[in-house]
Amino acid sequence: MDLLTLTLITMVKIVGFTFVLTLPIIAYSVYAERRFSAILQDRVGPNRTGIPLTLFGAKKDIPVQGLLQPLADGLKFILKEDFTPSHVNKFFFWIAPALTMVPALLTLGVIPFGSSITLFGEDIKLVIADVSVGPLFIFAIASLSVYGITFAGWASNNKYSFFGGVRSCAQMISYEIALGLSVIPVLMIFGQLNLTSIVEWQAEHGWLLCPITFKNGLQFGLYEFGGIWGALLMIPLFLSFFIFTVSIFAETNRMPFDLPECETELVGGYHTEYSSMKFALFFLGEYAAMIVGSALIVTLFFGGWSLGFGLDELLKDDMGNWVAYAGIVHLGAFLAKVVGFILFFILVRWTVPRFRYDQLMKLGWVVFFELALINILVAAVIMAAPSMAARGEYGTIAALVIGVIVFSALMFVIAKSLDKPKESRI
Repeated sequence: MDLLTLTLITMVKIVGFTFVLTLPIIAYSVYAERRFSAILQDRVGPNRTGIPLTLFGAKKDIPVQGLLQPLADGLKFILKEDFTPSHVNKFFFWIAPALTMVPALLTLGVIPFGSSITLFGEDIKLVIADVSVGPLFIFAIASLSVYGITFAGWASNNKYSFFGGVRSCAQMISYEIALGLSVIPVLMIFGQLNLTSIVEWQAEHGWLLCPITFKNGLQFGLYEFGGIWGALLMIPLFLSFFIFTVSIFAETNRMPFDLPECETELVGGYHTEYSSMKFALFFLGEYAAMIVGSALIVTLFFGGWSLGFGLDELLKDDMGNWVAYAGIVHLGAFLAKVVGFILFFILVRWTVPRFRYDQLMKLGWVVFFELALINILVAAVIMAAPSMAARGEYGTIAALVIGVIVFSALMFVIAKSLDKPKESRI
């Protein structure tokens, strides 16, 4: 493949995945949230904004169930006055919204959207950058969004905004630790950090949280890690999924962890002083981060673009290569899973009440941090046990199990000691 073809293919993937696919999903996630929350609360939601035929002399518009509401919202933000208060630090005030939105879009570059398609006569993977350190790249770039929120709170020269920025900074740093630790057992199983290879492993052996395939009869994908010992890996994997998902909620500032913009205490939080498209970028950045988080959960735990249960074999020819339309089918499967998780994010927001800030920090430092450490040890012992049992080292296995139990008890005692309320000296 020559340089010109490679450049054209990369540009097509960037424009296609970012501007044609992701940005509309972000816009219609807002619409989905408003409609879904209306269903949960037994009300209507936006259902009238449609094709404005009355502007051209018709008697009524075509509502199309309010599907053009995101376009109307975008037009409203563009036309609203872009007001910048005189008391703010203008440079950081202006750059903060971009620092919130851009990292979320950059992380999409390493997430595989599908298997492959034929483009310009070449077999092209449906991923912008197939790097070998996918999760690390996502964690590193996504963590930069905290600068945007912190800058917004500080540059606004508003105490409420500043408190929101400080809250977000502390919250994201706290849960990034649990987020990184929770994914270690998953990476121990895969033995690599390439997201495309991780999805291909799940296409071959079954989804990580449902490792069942019917490719050659009923098979359990984790049996290759030592038979029944491999089945025990489901325990740390489910725990990893739980910690990872809850931490994603905290990282994206979604309910019940949206303390940086808590209106009952901070008016509007870090974006109190913002208006027009600068406010819209904060709003869209949150939804972009939610989509990236959903995509990462789907990629690591639910097979990514894989159909699962051995169905991917139906999309291969006699030579074992993907058929021409396999990439489109896989892209549809991946988007369906991501949309399902987006609806889950929305459901949680409108059903679970907001945490207190002390409860939020306690969950991250006193519960998830210790639990993730214990989970790593449990996964390591389960993975090491089959080879030790084959060598007859049952005493070593027992010692490791006892060590994990003692370590867990020690972590529990430390957590309880930190949880004790301090006596007031007043």
